[in-house]
Amino acid sequence: MSIAFTFPGQGSQAVGMGKDLADAFPEARAVFQEVDDALGENLSQVMWEGPEETLTLTANAQPALMAVSLAALRALEARGFSLRDKVSYVAGHSLGEYSALAAAGTFSIADTARLLRIRGNAMQAAVPVGEGAMAAVIGLEQADVEAACAEAAQQSPCQIANDNGGGQLVISGAKAGVELAGQLCTAKGAKRVIMLPVSAPFHSALMAPAAEAMRKALAEVTKNPPIVPVVANVVVQPLTDVEEITARLVEQVTGRVRWRETVEWLGQNGVTTLYEVGSGKVLSGLARRINRDIATVSVNLPADVEAALAAL
Repeated sequence: MSIAFTFPGQGSQAVGMGKDLADAFPEARAVFQEVDDALGENLSQVMWEGPEETLTLTANAQPALMAVSLAALRALEARGFSLRDKVSYVAGHSLGEYSALAAAGTFSIADTARLLRIRGNAMQAAVPVGEGAMAAVIGLEQADVEAACAEAAQQSPCQIANDNGGGQLVISGAKAGVELAGQLCTAKGAKRVIMLPVSAPFHSALMAPAAEAMRKALAEVTKNPPIVPVVANVVVQPLTDVEEITARLVEQVTGRVRWRETVEWLGQNGVTTLYEVGSGKVLSGLARRINRDIATVSVNLPADVEAALAAL
């Protein structure tokens, strides 16, 4: 029996997230203050009061989601929980990989907030609004989606961005390429193709300028080996070497989030329970569709912290 801590990605944000943690635990409130100080603005006010469209902006959502995850973790740790002693692996979905690395001590919370602000801004700036797109493809084999993307990409860039499991793949690229690939997926028998309300084509080759921005930003921050191995999105391998972790974070900007394989790998390597630390329950839902033998626990509210402490 072993435990993995997982950390959510963009799409898990909601106005009000983290407020209950901040009210209940001084250690959690200190995390939100640390993030506000690092960014030089009152991001926590946007998180707790909205407006939703401001919170949803990539440059805000990314550090905000990390803050909630780390606030929940710090509340656990202040009450005697030890990540090093209790958890075998950490992993995060896209930006959640940065939360996982902050949890494991590779980056400070302040540096992680600044890195995610840079990442969000760079991803947004890489492609003019309206020129890129993403779509979820439901109920089609990965090989068929790959083939559709390859055919579409002969005319306009398109690739698989996320393998989320449960029969859901997300494609990303130029708007024309994604629309064409979506039509091809429908023709191949996809149950549904849903255009996603995103502001940029994340995890596609069009994000190359953002990858370069992250290469420069990551070179300038202090990095420590993680106290728990981090299962990286793009290679589905547990990493502890700081240089390799850094290289994979750069690669992740344009590369595929291999979440289905990550959950499968964790199950194959003895993990019996996944704790989703932070806002929402998206990863718990995905995990149940990928491997029903793995139990899932959400740590999002003060009561969740108390329950997790009792279980851990």
